[in-house]
Amino acid sequence: MRFHGKVVLVTGGALGIGQAACEIFAERGAAVSIVDWDEKAGTELAEKIAAKGCLAQFHKVNVANFEELRTAADVTAAEIGKLDALVVSAGIQRYGTAVTTDDAQWDEVMGVNLKGAWNAARACIPHIQKQGGAIVNVSSVQALASQQNVLAYTASKHGLIGLTRSMAVDFARDGIRVNAVCPGTVDTPMLKWAASLDPDPKSVYDACNAMHPLGRIAQPREIGEVVAFLAHESSSFVTGAVWTVDGGLLTQIGGVPKV
Repeated sequence: MRFHGKVVLVTGGALGIGQAACEIFAERGAAVSIVDWDEKAGTELAEKIAAKGCLAQFHKVNVANFEELRTAADVTAAEIGKLDALVVSAGIQRYGTAVTTDDAQWDEVMGVNLKGAWNAARACIPHIQKQGGAIVNVSSVQALASQQNVLAYTASKHGLIGLTRSMAVDFARDGIRVNAVCPGTVDTPMLKWAASLDPDPKSVYDACNAMHPLGRIAQPREIGEVVAFLAHESSSFVTGAVWTVDGGLLTQIGGVPKV
């Protein structure tokens, strides 16, 4: 899969799955627009990619703010010349039930995970429409199931699947394909943060490894490769699809029966 002459904007592109996707696109010839609110990590990644002779730029953006995203998309298209693909990887995890989640937490999670994806789409689609292209939304296995105590996160990721399917239908005639990737547990800074909330962070990693049939969690690049495929012409007849990349997590029934 080569991306020579292509321009890809990645939200949440500074770290984790987004970072891996940016590196893959750049390695394969694309110009990359890194959008993130982590200025240090985003700037370092852009410099790292540029040092390898690839074109990269960084935009500090809060994805919950449409105007900031529109500016990033407009500047990307103006300075590089066009925009072929959007990858939405910005996301946050928070914990709470329907009773313990307050308005501020609900709004924060929805603002980044769901509204942020909508903002990115409406900022980038007018540019992508000019020649066609692809949108890949990074959702989660919690778009298809749920764990305990993750109300806002699960609701936002379920909503992202609806957003994906709706846009796939609405923009198919414009030559824009829209798909979603639903990873299982991935070794990202977000997982490290979640594990740090436990008195024994290692036990969290051990449990996550054990619950996947492959016996381990994913590395960000493993998810990035699927993202790249869905952004590439190789997947030209794939749209409105939901791809689980979960090491078999959703395939098995929980528990170990005695035989």
